[in-house]
Amino acid sequence: MSTNTAAEIVKSVGGAANIESLSHCATRLRFQLRDASGVQQSSLESIPGVMGAVPQAGDRYQVVIGGGVQNVYNDIMKLPGLGGGAAAPEDAAAIKAAARARGPRGRFAWLDTFFEYLSDSFRPILPALLGASLFITFMALMSTLHVIPNWADPRTELSPSWQFVNLMWQCVFVFLPLMVAYNASKKLDADPWVGFAIMAVVMLPGFAALKDVAEKHTIFGSEVDIVHIFGVPLTVFNYSSQVFPPLLMAAVLGPLYKLLKRMIPENVQLIFVPFLAMLIMIPLTAFLIGPIGVYAGAGLGHVLKSINDFSPLIFAIIIPLAYPFMVPLGLHWPINAIMLINIQTLGYDFIQGPMGAWNFACFGATAGVLFLAWRERDQAMKQTATGALAAGLLGGISEPSLYGIHLRFKRIYPRMLVGCLVGGLIIGLGGGVKTQAFVFTSLLTIPAFNSIVLYGIAVLAAFFTAMILVIISGYKNPDEKTELEAAGVPVADLERAPAGASAGTIAAAAATKAAGDAGVITELASPLDGTLVALADVPDPVFSKGTMGPGVAVQPSGDTAYSPGNGTVIAAQPTGHAFGLVLDGGIEVLIHVGIDTVQLKGEGFTVHVNKGDKVTTGSPLVTFDRKIIEDAGYSLVTPVIVLNGKKFASVEPAAAGSVAVGDPILTIQTKAAPANV
Repeated sequence: MSTNTAAEIVKSVGGAANIESLSHCATRLRFQLRDASGVQQSSLESIPGVMGAVPQAGDRYQVVIGGGVQNVYNDIMKLPGLGGGAAAPEDAAAIKAAARARGPRGRFAWLDTFFEYLSDSFRPILPALLGASLFITFMALMSTLHVIPNWADPRTELSPSWQFVNLMWQCVFVFLPLMVAYNASKKLDADPWVGFAIMAVVMLPGFAALKDVAEKHTIFGSEVDIVHIFGVPLTVFNYSSQVFPPLLMAAVLGPLYKLLKRMIPENVQLIFVPFLAMLIMIPLTAFLIGPIGVYAGAGLGHVLKSINDFSPLIFAIIIPLAYPFMVPLGLHWPINAIMLINIQTLGYDFIQGPMGAWNFACFGATAGVLFLAWRERDQAMKQTATGALAAGLLGGISEPSLYGIHLRFKRIYPRMLVGCLVGGLIIGLGGGVKTQAFVFTSLLTIPAFNSIVLYGIAVLAAFFTAMILVIISGYKNPDEKTELEAAGVPVADLERAPAGASAGTIAAAAATKAAGDAGVITELASPLDGTLVALADVPDPVFSKGTMGPGVAVQPSGDTAYSPGNGTVIAAQPTGHAFGLVLDGGIEVLIHVGIDTVQLKGEGFTVHVNKGDKVTTGSPLVTFDRKIIEDAGYSLVTPVIVLNGKKFASVEPAAAGSVAVGDPILTIQTKAAPANV
């Protein structure tokens, strides 16, 4: 992907000044924005190489790229104003926005933060886990072919050569707690090496050797080793492959580290902050946090195992049907942790088999979309589906398919769920599937499951069921197709339309194209009663500098904002402060009621429309309580922005002074169509 594409992504999320921070996972760019209402969703999704754009709680935004996300991230970080991962605040307003972005935002911001903590603790380890999973698959395949004995049985004695090969995957899983401790500590702004060192204490051979002088006790039905340290009982566990203890440790270390830095003078922090952190956290982790983490993980694993023991059939159906909804919410990360605990405590895992049914149903649906894209000569979708399918079948990664395709076309999900059900039923009726190690469910890792035959039949059935259903029914809504045909949209425009674009958006774009041939002038009506304010005078640099696009602002005298034309609502913030519309002429309009009014979290706003609603000129969008907004200290000035202004020849103010609802405020002229040569 080119630097130009990186620049387009930055532009579509509101520019460098709107980016508080940027990170990435295996497939997605993760933006922390100062104001997510300024994101140009349609522009983002039309950029080549972008598989999808997903708004999150608060002002977080994810842009799905696929396997090349690292290159895109590097290109973005080279752009002016983005070195170091964040744009530097330029004025008081931007500084205030940066401070606001650091706090919890949105109704479920805390939940989003929690799962982001889990994700960022595991995300950097994924390449190592993926590599290790292929070593495991190779060992399983050699055992199946009777080249070596059962490698997963601890009683099996392997030759030195095969012992060495076996160490190639063990290195990742044995020291997994150290990797998680490093990432989790870094995520919470503690010194990651201090977190690493704290966790390393309970993994030292000397710590494990304490078992030799320990006493046996029964706790929660399990026999454990307890030794007294200065009279205090210490439970000696094997912390290899454990993930809950380092996650809990880092969750305590992060706030403690910040507290110590506030208390200790800056000139001696380098010495005493790490020392005191280790002095407090090492005993706390060994005596309390570590055992709590072990018991918590074991408890969650026991609950799932009880369900599986009660009915493998029910369990095998629940898991693949739940995962399509868990992954978008990030709820799969705790389950991944339990898989690791199962392998460490039970010697096998029973969750990954049914999970494979979901993954392959997901990949099958993508294959169906790819087939239709080839048949329809849809180049953009062919590119998206090909990349997503390769990431899935070879790497076991579902996010490119999920975010790039499935969540954008609602017809896909029911067909994919049927594939999940078929795969889960086969696994359940067969008595379940187990694996002795954590692997990514791809074509390459099928030999790691027991039984291979049962698992192979189940995932292939899930794959082809979803694929065939998508091919038969299509992934586009027939009603939308009928609407487009009735609107007279040319077939060529249909084929070139951005993936996931609504019928109204595509029709509007086609109308704009047709109108452009004649250089049509359109007047945009005022959504409010009030007084016009030049955009440069708006007290928010995102608007005043034209970052969002050209336009004008209205200082309202009334309490209701109305639609400035006929069109479709493409964004309706639940807080009521911002609305995005695509008008029938193809004009994309943002109406932002007040400045920083998102801080009110919807107080004083009554929203009258939802995303996807059809509106006409004068349709009420939102009613707001002027007193509540003004008493809270926020400006009511309302920018009216043409988000796709560069697609037009000009966007100019049409009036000055006082205006009423329906009066023209902007004059928009389409570009002349290029001459055919």
